[in-house]
Amino acid sequence: MKTILLKEIKLNFKNLLIWSLVVGGVGLACILMYQSMQGEIAKVGDAFSDMGSFSDAFGMSTLSMATLAGYFAVEVGTVHGLGGGMFAAIAAIGILSKEEELHSGEFLLSLPVSRKKVVAAKGICVLCMLVAFTLICGCLYALGFASMGESLPAGDFMRFMLGQFLMNIEIAAVCFAVSSLSGKNRMGMGLGIALLFYFYDLIGRVVPDLKDYLFIGPYSYVNGAEIFSGKSTPAAAFVVAAAAIVCGAVFAFWYYDKRDLAS
Repeated sequence: MKTILLKEIKLNFKNLLIWSLVVGGVGLACILMYQSMQGEIAKVGDAFSDMGSFSDAFGMSTLSMATLAGYFAVEVGTVHGLGGGMFAAIAAIGILSKEEELHSGEFLLSLPVSRKKVVAAKGICVLCMLVAFTLICGCLYALGFASMGESLPAGDFMRFMLGQFLMNIEIAAVCFAVSSLSGKNRMGMGLGIALLFYFYDLIGRVVPDLKDYLFIGPYSYVNGAEIFSGKSTPAAAFVVAAAAIVCGAVFAFWYYDKRDLAS
């Protein structure tokens, strides 16, 4: 099991590094651009703050973009949330199915290791990648605040990053379950799942009738504007997240253990 885990980490290291540096780098660039665009950003924030549901959807009616914390919550929060969700989906959607698609499953499963241990090793690999992704991006964002000479709102920042980490695990768990079903790498489906969750939350914040059901989606508890303005997240959102993670993982173990794999 340890050998499989280390092999998967080695195979996915380049992908992890690219996604972490791109998403974290874009966020860092946004932070560094704040000072030179501060006046224009404040004007844009004021203009968009009175646009009703549209302003609510992007948090512009809750926080002032005239502050770096408010700007970070709105702009970098969106970049990291969307980029992190897509990375989590890509990391998990093909990690099981690739063994069948690449015809390596017959060799892998002939080794003295059970299918459950194979699934466990690959699941731990996905978790390790999400931890590393969160740490790298978090360090880059903190570096941005330090470079600007601004104090980092540590409490809100930690709550935001931990929420994003949980959201990534939830999306990865759903895609991990899908990976156990398929014999092909469904990368397009994984990206579609992440984007579906994102746009469900976005539309739910615009359409009044859907606001009471936002807790169903993983993006409901990582809204940067709500976190940095001190709003609490409904407990139901975390209950749904825990249920999705457990169900996704259990299903992957159960189904992959019993299905026939093509040689």
